[in-house]
Amino acid sequence: MMRKIYIPYIIFALIILLIPVFIHSYYYLGVLIQAGYFSLICMGLSLVMGYAGQISLGHAAFFGLGGYASAILTGGHGWCPWLAMIVAMIISGVLAWLIGKPSLKLKGHYLAMATLGFGEIVYIFFNAEIRLTGGPSGYTMGVIPYLTIGNLTIDNEFKHYLLTWAIVLLILLVNLHIIHSRLGRALRAIHADEEAARAMGVHTARFKVWIFVLSAVYASLAGSLYAHNILFVAPGPFAAMHSILFVTMVIVGGMGSIWGAVAGALLLTILPETLRGFQDYNILIYGGILLFIMLFMSGGLFGGGRLFLAWLSHLRGRKKEVADG
Repeated sequence: MMRKIYIPYIIFALIILLIPVFIHSYYYLGVLIQAGYFSLICMGLSLVMGYAGQISLGHAAFFGLGGYASAILTGGHGWCPWLAMIVAMIISGVLAWLIGKPSLKLKGHYLAMATLGFGEIVYIFFNAEIRLTGGPSGYTMGVIPYLTIGNLTIDNEFKHYLLTWAIVLLILLVNLHIIHSRLGRALRAIHADEEAARAMGVHTARFKVWIFVLSAVYASLAGSLYAHNILFVAPGPFAAMHSILFVTMVIVGGMGSIWGAVAGALLLTILPETLRGFQDYNILIYGGILLFIMLFMSGGLFGGGRLFLAWLSHLRGRKKEVADG
């Protein structure tokens, strides 16, 4: 089992590390950095949706809480960025627990409704609390610093790309171990049949709450990295439409797969940039690609990839039979 985890992981990690060797443009590295933020969010959301069987429509709020908390604590109060990042994750985790505790005890998609409302409240707060957040114009009450590691300042796209994707790879490894652990088996049982899982002694509400808290912490981490990269935060990127985008990324990538979450985040971040040259047709092509995936790849990109590999294996077997016959 461990071999099945580590071989694809090592190959993917090598590809990620080699990308800056071939891509020198800070613009395209910036796009990949954004894909890294979204991968962090979608990996957490994939655990909630694909394994716990719940839907969250408020992860953009946790993304924003991470960004604003880091900005205010470092820019306004002179905190160490790494300490501010940890505090931001704790704040997001506590809020997620307060939302998830009552919502996830009930059957149905109460979490979706609760997080949608929470996301709107947080977005309104970012816009209205001008003295604290700067309002619609963004946070301008202090200078947000770059992250530093020892004497190394993460002050350009190349360095931030390596840092962001190193964290993505670490979280990816953590998630792969989670889904193959007792917790992962419990989550799959909950997703398959919550009543049966409860009858087998699985504390369904507790598992769902803690996996939701973990996903909020991932989103907050992404928000803090975002703030310390562009050195500015404003409410726009944390609106409800981005929460819906994150859900779409998970569905397109494949809900039952952590790899699918990363694939969906990469595709839906890179694709709009790739299609910019098509001018008036870019939205049509973008929609057509999404429609094709939804209609013909029921398991998302990851499920479609597995079917394609199975088809190739079957085809090779047929050719071998013909050659032997």
